[in-house]
Amino acid sequence: MNDPLIMRDLKLTPSESPTVEIYDPPMCCPTGLCGPTLDQTLLDVNEMILALKSENVSVERYQMSSHPHAFIKNSEVMRLVREKQMDALPITVVKGKVIKIGAYPTLLEIKNYLIGE
Repeated sequence: MNDPLIMRDLKLTPSESPTVEIYDPPMCCPTGLCGPTLDQTLLDVNEMILALKSENVSVERYQMSSHPHAFIKNSEVMRLVREKQMDALPITVVKGKVIKIGAYPTLLEIKNYLIGE
């Protein structure tokens, strides 16, 4: 039985890799995996990113303080931040389309969007 969510069936090469962009809320470091206690959600996000990258999916993460140009360049992200302020973050964009705001998506959500598109 074939699992429809296995992206390696798409046989992606790095040059045709779909892009996942994550616009993060302010964090103490680029991944948020620092400090005396670890946030399980951020650990899960990190694992999700590693899984996506292992399947030739390009994943970029941006924080407003260190990548303001990425926020400014995406008019939909800026609109959401203006409307909802920090409550909009994180914002996940897949292949140029906002797919989730205010929470991180699961690996399954991203794979469903990548395969279903």
